[in-house]
Amino acid sequence: MPGLGCYSHAMKTPDKSVLPDACKRSVCPVASALDIVGDKWTLLVVRDLYMGKKTYSELQKSPENIPTNILADRLKRLQQAGIIDRQSYQTNPLRYAYRLTDKGRDLDRVLKAIVEWGNRHIPETMQIEDIDSLFPRLSE
Repeated sequence: MPGLGCYSHAMKTPDKSVLPDACKRSVCPVASALDIVGDKWTLLVVRDLYMGKKTYSELQKSPENIPTNILADRLKRLQQAGIIDRQSYQTNPLRYAYRLTDKGRDLDRVLKAIVEWGNRHIPETMQIEDIDSLFPRLSE
């Protein structure tokens, strides 16, 4: 696909030792991004953080019912990728509040593109006009 930056087998692959671990499978930016956010749960966690959810228990209450073990894993992965950070708000028991980093907030265009595609091709999805109030940065 021209313009997406994916390499062909005929092209020389750069030294993968200089790439972050998440990018070592491929130098294709699509494949590399999907390695980080390409499962069915990760962008939903990012969406919920955009919507103002901050704690594990708030994220757990999403309508998609993410299993607790998967939520814990996705939060850990997102933190390792620099997409979110966490700060403790309680010490006994230890609990964290999560927030998007600048890198995480840069996913707003990805979320908007997925919303627009869903509106266009999947009947009865929430319209972007209704979502704009939930995602103020998406309408910029």
